[in-house]
Amino acid sequence: MPDLPVPAGAAAAWRRAGLAGAAIGVLAAGAAAGVAIERLTVGRGMRRKARLALDAAGPYGALRGDAGRARADDGTELYYEIDEVDEADDREGADGAPDTAGRPPLTVVFSHGYCLGQDSWHFQRAALRGLVRTVHWDQRSHGRSARGASQRGPGAVPVSIDLLGRDLKAVLDAAAPEGPLVLVGHSMGGMTMMALADQYPELVRDRVVGAAFVGTSCGRLGEVNYGLPVAGVNAVRRVLPQILRALGTQTELVERGRRATADLFAGLVKRYSFSSADVDPAVARFAERMIESTPIDVVAEFYPAFNDHDKAAALGVFAEVPALALAGAADLVTPSSHTEAIAALLPDAELVLVPDGGHLVMLEHPEAVSERLLDLLARVGALPAPAGGADPRRTAGR
Repeated sequence: MPDLPVPAGAAAAWRRAGLAGAAIGVLAAGAAAGVAIERLTVGRGMRRKARLALDAAGPYGALRGDAGRARADDGTELYYEIDEVDEADDREGADGAPDTAGRPPLTVVFSHGYCLGQDSWHFQRAALRGLVRTVHWDQRSHGRSARGASQRGPGAVPVSIDLLGRDLKAVLDAAAPEGPLVLVGHSMGGMTMMALADQYPELVRDRVVGAAFVGTSCGRLGEVNYGLPVAGVNAVRRVLPQILRALGTQTELVERGRRATADLFAGLVKRYSFSSADVDPAVARFAERMIESTPIDVVAEFYPAFNDHDKAAALGVFAEVPALALAGAADLVTPSSHTEAIAALLPDAELVLVPDGGHLVMLEHPEAVSERLLDLLARVGALPAPAGGADPRRTAGR
């Protein structure tokens, strides 16, 4: 078989990748060990059939709402869905709900993370459905949104977190142009909220009445070691953008490689998404499908933006509103210390660290995350307060 052509400029990146490759091997070791043990007892064909069965049977990501499209400032079409309040629950004062007659409804807007999509909020969407108006959207180049217009062609510009903040503004203008807002963001979605506040502080001060930051960071992501030796991570960090750019020019080859190494890929997804040993296999497969559906060139376009992300100052715009800062205590991607830093900058924030929770804590421990969001909505007056008042164990201290 002839050698595959190497893109111009990629050869040097590959040569510099030796040390990085060793570190990536360490990263994969835990996943590979689990896969190797599984292969002793379960054949490849059976594993493939099991994945297909989970794909067919898993109900996750099946919730749909009223579809709409917003247009970003560079022309990118951004897909969103709206779940309206049930008519039976929208009566004035029904079931103790706040009287909103004659006023625009409160809208909860969910922003998802890197390599995911709006369906990553499946459980929280189900928990809030019919109770409050919600908007779920796909970030540019993710899910059902179009590829970033400014990331295509010879004059392509890199993705920035500021650009994502402007995208969120476009979605708000289209899907929730008036009325109070509660913003909820996971990982990159939380950074998107911070970028919105940085560029449109008056919008946040005038309309945002609550905010939830889930498994995210306001900066210093270059210091995260992902559970690996620091020296190895630093080597990876130096060459990874070049390697990703090279891989991004070989998308068909990379996607074939993904399929050929599906077991190892699934092990890596599980290691860096979850901490619990007993995650529902259908939930793990659901997360894997979302991540593997993100093309490698999109992965390459977005990755550099995270090292540049620094929005600690922008968090001050949220200082006057009730907030939730929540993370999995064992998150390897955006460690819980980053969530603690966010809570420290927000005087009215409740800090919640979910034991045995990883980066995709909203899928791994959905009840815990949904319950805290319901508490936040009660704090801002969007839902009735729980019977008997707030549990002091939840709100005392940080």
